[in-house]
Amino acid sequence: MARISGITIPSQKLIWVSLTYVYGIGPKTSKDILKKAGVKEDIRAKDLTDNEISKIQDVINNEYLVEGDLQRIVTGNIKRLKDIKSYRGLRHSLNLPSRGQRTRTNARTRRGKRVTIGGTAKKAVSKT
Repeated sequence: MARISGITIPSQKLIWVSLTYVYGIGPKTSKDILKKAGVKEDIRAKDLTDNEISKIQDVINNEYLVEGDLQRIVTGNIKRLKDIKSYRGLRHSLNLPSRGQRTRTNARTRRGKRVTIGGTAKKAVSKT
C-alpha cells in the first residue's frame, strides 16, 4: 500500500484514480501530476516502484496544496465570511445553501432530515 501525502491510496485501482483519494486532487489534477512526474496513467498503484512514488510525492509537494493545508485555508475562508457577516457567511452559519439554490423544496442534503410539525391536523369531532 502506497502512502501519498499521508493518505494510503487504494492499491487495486489505476494510479490516476487512486490519487483522487487525496483531498484537493481531482481527475484532471491527478493526470497532470502523473504527466509531470513521468509516470504512465494506466498502471495500478500496487505496481509503482518506490522511485515513481517519490517522484509523484515531489510534484505534489512542490506545486499543489492538498490535505491539511488546503482544508485549513478553506475553513479560514468560511470563518472570515462568517466574521464579517456577509450573506454567504450567514448562509454557512445557518447551514443553508450558499450559492443561490432554492430552499422551498429540495436542499435536504444541507438542511438535514425533514422535521414534521405537529398539531396541524384537524381534530376529530368527539361525542359528548
